[in-house]
Amino acid sequence: MKKPELLIPAGSLEVLKTAVHFGADAVYIGGEAFGLRAKAKNFSPEEMAEGIAYAHKRGVRVYVTANILAHDRDLEDASDYFLQLKHLRAANGEEAAPDALIISDPGLFTIARRVCPDMEIHISTQANNTNYETWLFWWNLGAKRVVSARELSLREIGEIREHIPSDMEIESFVHGAMCISYSGRCLLSNYFTGRDANQGSCTHPCRWKYAVMEESRPGEYLPVYENERGTFIFNSKDLCMVEHIPELLAAGIDSFKVEGRMKTALYVATVARTYRKAIDDCLESEEKYRANMDWYRREISKCTYRQFTTGFYYGRPEEDGQIYDSNTYQSDAVYLGTVQEQDDAGRVRIEQRNKFCRGDVIEIMKPDGRDLQAAVLRIQDEDGNEAESAPHPKQRLWLTLSEEACAGDLLRTAGKKEKEDA
Repeated sequence: MKKPELLIPAGSLEVLKTAVHFGADAVYIGGEAFGLRAKAKNFSPEEMAEGIAYAHKRGVRVYVTANILAHDRDLEDASDYFLQLKHLRAANGEEAAPDALIISDPGLFTIARRVCPDMEIHISTQANNTNYETWLFWWNLGAKRVVSARELSLREIGEIREHIPSDMEIESFVHGAMCISYSGRCLLSNYFTGRDANQGSCTHPCRWKYAVMEESRPGEYLPVYENERGTFIFNSKDLCMVEHIPELLAAGIDSFKVEGRMKTALYVATVARTYRKAIDDCLESEEKYRANMDWYRREISKCTYRQFTTGFYYGRPEEDGQIYDSNTYQSDAVYLGTVQEQDDAGRVRIEQRNKFCRGDVIEIMKPDGRDLQAAVLRIQDEDGNEAESAPHPKQRLWLTLSEEACAGDLLRTAGKKEKEDA
């Protein structure tokens, strides 16, 4: 079968480099405008150019999201923005234009085609792409790829594949958070808070707890209990298709997309590495893929998640198959930092993310699938001062570990952790 692209999200330059290091074929990012993740760190033009140049040197493509639903006030700025992307250059003067733009709005599509006629355009899932005539509509306008609506089944995607040109691409989500609204076009945030999800400012009211009020008794709120935590009637489980790679391949999907431009480097590294191995194993032999299933399951649980579902890929979910009855993430690991360099003495430098202490046993997470257990033998600050612990986030530290760690490796510690959803 044709090898699919593994498409990984990145909300910062650090996470982009992590995605590249841990097996992404392509990365999608957002700039400072026109993306649907206003709360993400996003990329300045300088960071975008550096990240694209970094990825291109390693054979990885980069796509930039511009998938808001635009108003008149956005159009003039959009033309300037696309022109800026077209002429991006790295610090050394090297060209660093993105490989594609991800767009949902027909007006922005028209502007992008005019300003960047040689750049690929991919149609976002926000455009509600649910049938092959929609694919052909965008193809005839010049789009290279369409992202399938998350409400489609594998059978429907297979039918689309049969009706579109062989060189037109299908991109589908295989992992990550699921929006309760149709193809992510939600109005709850705008209604409750005035922050428009379709302009990139969603406050995630789908994760909130709700109650019932009877019309003639205003102010009397009647709790509805699904469990002891309350009612989360809009809150979806996370999509996970790592156990169904053969079916995704058989449907003719060209790009396996992971959701999560606001996720950490640990999340991105874990998901990228797990899907990279699962895809490669399956293409080598389905028997090898099946034999390694326990490893995929174990690894994917080491990043934050809400419990997993297969979404709509096998038809309409069962009544209790989609809703997640909590507002907490689950995680079986804690991110400590990424190795930035190694010195001649064998020490490694990191920017710390969570507390750890001298004497702790941690994991060195390597892109090839190995996890090395290592003791923290020594902690030093940038001036060489000894420390017993690293309690402050973003500390720059030198560590001496009992096992070798290389630049790009991630450090994590095992242990159940729950985090309230923001």
